Amino acid sequence: MSKKVLLVDDAPILRLLLKDILEKNGYEVVAECSNGNEAVAKFKELRPDLVTLDIIMPEKTGLEALGEILKIDPNARIIMVTAIEDRESLMKALRSGANDYILKPFEEGRVISAVKGTLDE
Repeated sequence: MSKKVLLVDDAPILRLLLKDILEKNGYEVVAECSNGNEAVAKFKELRPDLVTLDIIMPEKTGLEALGEILKIDPNARIIMVTAIEDRESLMKALRSGANDYILKPFEEGRVISAVKGTLDE
């Protein structure tokens, strides 16, 4: 059974690129969201195996969504995705419970290695 992934990024093109990489490697993208509010609602509804969360988004940031998702399920598997060289936000996300991170622009090998490592495959 393929692992279910929730993609969260405010840039549709980046969601498309990530979805393409994941699906061709056997993962099922169950939903896509463009902000942290949608991410928390979809997580509650779908309970995916993995969430990819952009850090900088409108309405609710990835850091805020990370905290809320982990309150719903402390064992949630979350990979932060960020274009910023903002080590502080990244370190805060990892300290707050994110499992790994991917820097944009991402490479397929790094995405799959982060996903497999996070899902303990």
